[in-house]
Formats: sequence, C-alpha cells, structure tokens
Amino acid sequence: MERIKVGYLPLYIKLYDDSNPAKREPMVRYMELLIRMLEAEGLEVIAAPVCRIASEFEAAVKMFREAGAVAIVTQHLAYSPSLESIGALKGAGLPIIVLDTTPDYSLIDRAATYSGVSVNHGIHGVQDMCNLLRRNGVYYAICAGHAMHSPVISQVAGMCRAARAAWAYRHARVGSVGGAFTGMGDFMISDEDYRDRIGAEVVYMDSETVQSFLEQVREDEVDAEMALDRELFDVRVAGGENHRAAVRSGLAVRKWAEAEKLSALTVNFLTLDICGLPKMPFAECCKAMVRGLGYAGEGDVLTAGMVGALRSVWRETSFVEIFCPDWKEDVILLSHMGEANLELAQWKPSLADMPFNYNACGDTVAPKMCYRPGSAVFVNVAPAREGFSMIVTPVEMLDCGLPDGAYKNSIQGWMKPSRPLPEFLRTYSELGGTHHSALVYGAQIDEIEAFGRMMGFETHRL
Repeated sequence: MERIKVGYLPLYIKLYDDSNPAKREPMVRYMELLIRMLEAEGLEVIAAPVCRIASEFEAAVKMFREAGAVAIVTQHLAYSPSLESIGALKGAGLPIIVLDTTPDYSLIDRAATYSGVSVNHGIHGVQDMCNLLRRNGVYYAICAGHAMHSPVISQVAGMCRAARAAWAYRHARVGSVGGAFTGMGDFMISDEDYRDRIGAEVVYMDSETVQSFLEQVREDEVDAEMALDRELFDVRVAGGENHRAAVRSGLAVRKWAEAEKLSALTVNFLTLDICGLPKMPFAECCKAMVRGLGYAGEGDVLTAGMVGALRSVWRETSFVEIFCPDWKEDVILLSHMGEANLELAQWKPSLADMPFNYNACGDTVAPKMCYRPGSAVFVNVAPAREGFSMIVTPVEMLDCGLPDGAYKNSIQGWMKPSRPLPEFLRTYSELGGTHHSALVYGAQIDEIEAFGRMMGFETHRL
C-alpha cells in the first residue's frame, strides 16, 4: 500500500519570536518527534515551516496542494491567533485533522517549581482555530491526547486514512459495462450529479468498445488466464467452452479498465448481449476487486466508486448485498450471483458452471465463496433528498457458512448486526439505505465514519 501523503502545519505566534526567539526551539524538537511517529504509522509527511502570520499559512497550504496532500494535520506549538490561519485553511479544500497535544504529560505535581506554561498552552489555540473552522463550515477532525500515553498518533493516522479514501472517491473513474439496471432506483444517480456532487466520472463500455477490446484478446492470453484460474479456484467446470468464453470476456473488460485507468467498475448482467460480451465475466469481477478496483453489480456506479475508494485504503473490502434475514438467529445472509473480493474467502473459492438465462449470452461460469468469520464494518452510501447519506455499522461475520454457498447461491456470508435484526432493518430503511453496500474487514468504524463526513455525507452510525 502506498504511503498516504499529508501536510503538517505547525502553528505559532509572531509575538513570541519577537520577544524571545529561542522560545520555540523545544517546541520544534517535540514537533519533529511527532512527525517521526506519524511517519512510522505509514504517512508521508510534508512539513511546512513554522507558521505565524497569514502569508506564511497561505504559502504552506499552497505547498501542500502542489505536493498532492490529501489532508492537513495541524499542531499548535503554542497559542496562534486564528485570524492569521483561517483564510488559508478555509481555502485549502482539504480535510483538517487537528492534533491536539502538548509535550508534558503531567503538570500539577510540578506546578510550584516548573514553568511549563510556555510549551504546553497550545490547546487554547486549538479552541480559537476550531471555532473559526466551524463558523466557516470547514470540515475538521479532532484527535486529542498525549503522544506517549494515548492512541492519539494512531488516531491521527486513521483520520488520514479516511482522508485518502475521500480523495479516492472524489477522483473515482468508474466503468459501466451494460449501463444501468432498468427500474432499479435506490442507488440510481445521473452522471452529472455524480460528477458535480462527488467528483467521480463514469465511462461506458459500449458495443463498439466491447468489440475493439475483444479483438485485442489473444488465445494464448486466454490459455494463461485459464491456467491461473486452476490455481486460484477449485475448478468444477464440466466443459471448457463456457469457461473460455467467460475468460475472454473478462480479459476484454480488464484491458478496457486498464486503458481507461478505472478505479472501479460495474457490470449489468441484463444487457451484456446488447453490448456484445460473449459471457457474464463473474470471475473477472472478483479478480478486479483483488487487484484493487471497486465493484458493484447491476450498473451501480455509486457503490462501485465507494468500494473502490475504501479498497484503496482498506484492502479487505468487498461489494456485498443484503439478501435474506434469519429472524431466529438475528443474522443476515449476504449473497450475490458471483461477485466478491476473493481475498475474504474462508475456504478456497470454487469455480463452477452457472445456468444463466437472463440474456442471450447463455450459461457461464461463476465463483462460489463464503466470507470468512471476523469483525467488519458494513458501509452504505445512498442518494438523499439533498446530497448523500452514509450508514456505517459494526458487524460480525459468523463461522457458519458452507464451502459451496448457502442454498446453492454462488456467494454467501452470515452477518450479525450490532442491533437486534428487526431494529437494524427498521432503522436501516428509515435512513434510506440501499440494497448494495460495502463490507470492510479490519477497519476502525471511527475512520469509516470520518470518511463519510469528509465527503460531506449525512453520516449515521447504527
């Protein structure tokens, strides 16, 4: 995973430099220690010179933007008057992550003998700045605590991960194979709204494009991919022709995705015969997620872009769909026809024949997989009356699946919500959650929630 690039903005007051220039030296040494700690968390830190007046803040923010930072981490070395920094921060267009900390862990036991005020009073500068940020509608996240005696540094790194995911969503380039699913409205969004409100672009694979990329697929490439399938899957395909045709379709989609530099894609299985793909490429949809692309079914560009953004930071992310309730056990069956991130499989996935009469392409092959047990975060983004809403909730994936899929479905996983099932389902639909979502293993829910807020979504935690 590439290191996340962030700007580091140290705030100070010119008054102290004018009255005692040596005063800042111990504060700068502490700042340098914090930067090293953040770098150890996987961040690439672009540190600005200590900033005191408006022109210095403007120059720092300009440097961060030109360097490609996805967020600005602030640290008050001491008090800093907020009117000096607010103009630059307001115009930065980047999430502000406030590291609210000071060098000393304890003061009260040394209050009679130690003059610690000069190096430990930055917190009221934080309060001054945050008031201005809030009044000006600038998003900021606060991480407060002592660097050596709290998780504050890892919390800052987590907020930077959220910022990287938000950056990825705003720069998403989503491919649509076959267009939208007619009549399916919950995640439907126009290309214009998607671009204007989130920043994502949609690219379509029309029939001419399909034909062009099919012609680029060589037979030796198909042979090599089928050989890889025999390593990746427990292959249970009766005949080779459907497998071969599905691989050829998948390779055409892959070449197109690479040529278009896509971050995510979606395939509408209903219209493949119209756009000209020989077979529904279920296995390639799965492999795309393994390679790092986002995915969602049925032409859902909104969820596909979100899955890609989350996957760019949290590798163990997959597209999922709520299918059926088990009222007795308070659990939900997650399933889909044949699309999942194969890295999340409990057992080695199989690849089997799939009867397919939804279009003229005919039968194909599809993976069968069970999601492994473990803790995860379930994430849904949905169009709302104004803008978008996001639902995040901690879940537990249970160890009760079957290697070949529940009820002969290709993909399965049993998800236990954090609330009783009737309450979860009622609240989820009251909030307008759609039937397509993402499942993220190994993520902190605070980070995913911050991602939604950085996107400007109305964010709800269940």
